[in-house]
This record gives sequence, structure tokens and C-alpha cells, in this order.
Amino acid sequence: MNFERRDIVLIAGIFLVVLGITQYIPLQYSSLIGIMMFFAIKFYVVRKRKMIEKDVGEGICMECGFKIIDEKCPNCDSEIK
Repeated sequence: MNFERRDIVLIAGIFLVVLGITQYIPLQYSSLIGIMMFFAIKFYVVRKRKMIEKDVGEGICMECGFKIIDEKCPNCDSEIK
């Protein structure tokens, strides 16, 4: 998990959530919840990104939307022109 620029927005959002829930529970527990939320969201994003990269592979054809295999679209390039 690498730190990216958009993580600053995530940290700011979680900080505001932690401040909001400190009214109801002590600061130690709310900060623990905030830390757990941060790592859960980061874990979800990393897994989702890997899944998308696996599905896309070399790219997607702009004409039909199929996955490109060996720099050719199996749908568009197989048609007789």
C-alpha cells in the first residue's frame, strides 16, 4: 500500500468522522475506529485496482469494448474487411 496524494483527502475525511463520533465515545476508541477505517478503505482500493488491472490486461478496444489480446481485438480484427 503506497501513500498517494488522494490519501490526504481520505485522512481529512476520516479525521472529521473521528471528531464527529468523539461526542458519543471516548477519543481513544474513536481514533482506533478511524485508523481501522483508513486501512480497510486502503485495502479495498488496492484489491479493487488489482482486479481491474487483471480484467483489463493490455487494454480495451475502443470500438467494441472487448479485452485486447496480443495487441489485437479478438472481435474487431477477426472480421473480414
